[in-house]
Amino acid sequence: MTMKKAYFVYLLFCVLVQVPDRMSAEEPFVFTTVWTAQAEFAGYYVAKEKGFYRDAGLDVKIQHPSLASSVYHRLETDECDAGMFALMSAMELNANGSQLVNIFQTSMNSSYLIVSRWGKNPLTQKGIRVAVYNSEPNYLTLMMDKREKMNYDFIYFTEGVNVFLSGAVDAMVVVSYNEYYQLLQAGFKMDEKTLYRFRDHGYNIQENGVYVKREYYETHPKQVKAFADASRKGWEWAAEHPQEALDIVMKYVKAENVPTNRVMQKLMLEEILRLQKDPDSGKREFRVRPDMVKKANQLMLECGMLKREVTYDELMGMGGTDSKKGGLK
Repeated sequence: MTMKKAYFVYLLFCVLVQVPDRMSAEEPFVFTTVWTAQAEFAGYYVAKEKGFYRDAGLDVKIQHPSLASSVYHRLETDECDAGMFALMSAMELNANGSQLVNIFQTSMNSSYLIVSRWGKNPLTQKGIRVAVYNSEPNYLTLMMDKREKMNYDFIYFTEGVNVFLSGAVDAMVVVSYNEYYQLLQAGFKMDEKTLYRFRDHGYNIQENGVYVKREYYETHPKQVKAFADASRKGWEWAAEHPQEALDIVMKYVKAENVPTNRVMQKLMLEEILRLQKDPDSGKREFRVRPDMVKKANQLMLECGMLKREVTYDELMGMGGTDSKKGGLK
């Protein structure tokens, strides 16, 4: 072999060896949130704007879904590398054949509650008209309705709280970091007897986390770990610098033309940070809890929402793969 050919073979070998481990800005890591721009995603915005992703070797692009293109559609069609899903949504998708792996978890508690329009305890109002968003399955409400034999008449709608304030429904399912504060800002007064907080009635199941396809998880281990580490750093920074984090949130809100205000986003960020604390340790642990996966399986199987059990190992990328591989912490 001539010297020229030997050099060419050497260069080709170096390229082939290095490509699998390469984290290049030429291949951005695309992440789709679960909703439009808001403080619910502050830690990711912070990680982007403060350069935490860049320092980790990632060129992260943050997308927001639309009614015409959901986060699931974008992930399945490879329009993004990672997407945000609630734990029970990810479990149902896996049970139905998708292979999603959790790489980062923010929510540690359920944010859902039912608000009564007429100042009554929702548990005493069987057969009432209950407004629920149609953007994603409302697992907890359906479970509670079936288990407590409430026989609710569900009214599905897209956004806002006007259907509730107008009196068109008797109650509404809201989350504590968004519509709950919208109602307060609209002047609607609530006390605890008019609220049904799911987490206080045996339904405290974690919500949003970040998921990738199993194939991506197995072929891009450095990318998913780098994203998780930098995202955690972003959230920890947001918790320590809430006002500066809000400045960053409002930048994204304005860029996406989201109708909101800084007061609303401040309340949202405070509640999101509170929901991130583990109910037992009181710390932000950024992990999926095996006991909550077990509880979700129990409830979803009991109510016919799962075709099969979805294990913690499966969600963390361990089930059905090399036993030495583990979920990202």
